[in-house]
Amino acid sequence: MAKRGSNIYKRKDGRFEGRVPVGYNDSGKIKYKSVYARTLSEVKEKMAQLYSVRQEQTVSSLKLTVRDASQQWLSSAKLRVKESSYANYEDIVTKHILPILGKEFMSNLTTSKLNDFIHYKLNHGRLNGKGGLSAKSVRDIMTVYRSIEAYAAREYGIRETHFTMPKVEKKQTDVLNAFERKRLETYLLHNQNNTNISVLLCLFTGLRVGELCGLKWSDIDFDNGTVSVSRTVQRINKHGNSEVVIGSPKSKTSIRTVPIPDFVLAILNQKRKGDDFYIITGTSKPTEPRTMQNRFKSILKVCGIRNVNFHLLRHTYATICIENGFDPKTLSELLGHADASITLNRYVHSSMQMKKNYVSRLQLTA
Repeated sequence: MAKRGSNIYKRKDGRFEGRVPVGYNDSGKIKYKSVYARTLSEVKEKMAQLYSVRQEQTVSSLKLTVRDASQQWLSSAKLRVKESSYANYEDIVTKHILPILGKEFMSNLTTSKLNDFIHYKLNHGRLNGKGGLSAKSVRDIMTVYRSIEAYAAREYGIRETHFTMPKVEKKQTDVLNAFERKRLETYLLHNQNNTNISVLLCLFTGLRVGELCGLKWSDIDFDNGTVSVSRTVQRINKHGNSEVVIGSPKSKTSIRTVPIPDFVLAILNQKRKGDDFYIITGTSKPTEPRTMQNRFKSILKVCGIRNVNFHLLRHTYATICIENGFDPKTLSELLGHADASITLNRYVHSSMQMKKNYVSRLQLTA
């Protein structure tokens, strides 16, 4: 048992254990680091050294600005995240966090100050000075700030604050209805160029637009009727300039093999070119997602279909699969999700007809 206030204990193995406070955990409780020694004087010496290091860190933390902490966190993040994710983090830090909070000392930022920052972004956060940012955008900014603060807490023992995240209203994402799907399918089947068959492929495989842009003919296995998703194309911002990069898909589970319906495979087989050519362009250079988005909107206009985002094809694919009896686990793997709950919560949308079909099965008890 330790003497009052000493934080030194005699262990059953005969050694002494000394505990030194080194910071706070997420719930605000003190965290300790233990040192061990065979004698009481030796453990006290080790504790004194740790207290000295802790004091130096405390002095450093008092002088640590948000700018310094952000730069250190970005350097750490660069080693563990994809290039596109890092570019997004850097963009948020440079354009939104540093202009207002950069000169502040991390130790001086309170819950009140950070809530004021959130309120400002919601009302005046647009970079063009014309109004505020959406709650979703502000949440993204504060998620990055929270990671920076967590880094500062680990490295310098700075206590983390508990600011209030803005509430984001969950929107029910739309899908193409049966009439719209029929019109789109008819147009694509009767106008079979590389762009149109690529849209058709997405409608019946649920690929993301970046994954579609990264597809090469070598990714299509015509013998087994599948497409392998192993790369994605993105346009990212770097220091004020944007560039197209080809990288790995969104996550490990996004690297997957998806079966292709036979009629789509037959169309692809008629258009196939050299294995190293990209499917959309028919050349060794890919199309970027923004270009594909614009082409899709032109297709919708020709078909007389309302203006929707390309990603709606993915939602539509998921809903069609559920309508046709796919189980959630299988569908989540086809979409490249890590968890079936993501598929059900974000990508599956019950139509009124589906609800009526289910309700029609209800009968009086015999």
